[in-house]
Amino acid sequence: MKIGCVKEIKRYEYRVGITPDNAREYRAHGHEVLVEAGLGDGSSFTDAMYREAGAAVLDDAAAVWAGSEMMVKVKEPLASECALMRDGQIIYAYLHLAANRPLTEALLDRRVRAVAYETVRDGKGGLPLLKPMSEVAGRLSVQEGAKCLEIPMGGRGVLLGGVPGTPRAKVVVIGGGVVGANACRMAAGLGARVVVMDNNPGRLEALDELFGNAVQTIFSTPAAIEREIADADLIIGAVLVPGAAAPKLIKKSHLSGMRKGSVIVDVAVDQGGCCETTRPTSHDDPTFAVDGVLHYCVANMPGAVPVTSTVALTNSTLGPGLELADKGFERAVKENRFLAPGVNCYLGRLICREVARGFGLEYGDLAELLS
Repeated sequence: MKIGCVKEIKRYEYRVGITPDNAREYRAHGHEVLVEAGLGDGSSFTDAMYREAGAAVLDDAAAVWAGSEMMVKVKEPLASECALMRDGQIIYAYLHLAANRPLTEALLDRRVRAVAYETVRDGKGGLPLLKPMSEVAGRLSVQEGAKCLEIPMGGRGVLLGGVPGTPRAKVVVIGGGVVGANACRMAAGLGARVVVMDNNPGRLEALDELFGNAVQTIFSTPAAIEREIADADLIIGAVLVPGAAAPKLIKKSHLSGMRKGSVIVDVAVDQGGCCETTRPTSHDDPTFAVDGVLHYCVANMPGAVPVTSTVALTNSTLGPGLELADKGFERAVKENRFLAPGVNCYLGRLICREVARGFGLEYGDLAELLS
């Protein structure tokens, strides 16, 4: 199979879908690898490294799109990239369709076979291709939130851990999954007073055992959320409903009751955000204020640390990618019941039920389509 990878064109996105080591592995399995010149510049991979790995380095993205049967990306395709897709081409990337109807319709119109990293499952019901970026985003959320709390950034001027004789900042983490747990780890490590909220008692028990007295666990209800964020300095939105839009747990009406200069970091922005006032921002213009509360809503947070993020991501995506290439799309998703949930679109049919319900669209059964 011909495997392609192009530079990401989303602003300030320097992660890449295939590293030179990945290219070497695809080549070892008998596949061709086509990459765009300059692909890995932002992640410290040179064209020479890709050539040494056996990849063909092409001058422009259009040539890579035209020559590839499977395109391995990081972020969702933008409009100009959708125009380059071909009938039956495999798109293997983060898609986040629940927050992007135009992209959903474009993938259907182009009749591609689209696999979303964020809905591939593992044997424990986890999301193995989302997990590494959730770990990065969870840790970054506290790092960026701490910076936003500084007065020059528009925050209220609070140091997360304080110093002796001063109060520590209060950090509220809404959602106790991978993002939330990593946010708790960072915030507690910096000495903040940390509260984590989730509506799964079993998850709260696990977090309590993990962090002990360093983190307070609270069962999440609308009333509890409103109460806890009222005196918070930093709120981390770490809510995830796999494949679906994030629920709006922080209401606009809540903001007027919060501390002026407090900060919301909405990591759920890729899925529409868990705050009613969330809108996507970029690394060069990451924040905006509503009712005196600073919002940090960068939709590709891990892109700020691509050297770390690229390696973490591709460590997880290589295996399923090789399976798609080695077996071919249809056989791979038939034989791997954990890979099959990653299929969001198939030859003009929407497969992801959560996306279909969110947009009021019809969806098909993948098993029936492949039978």
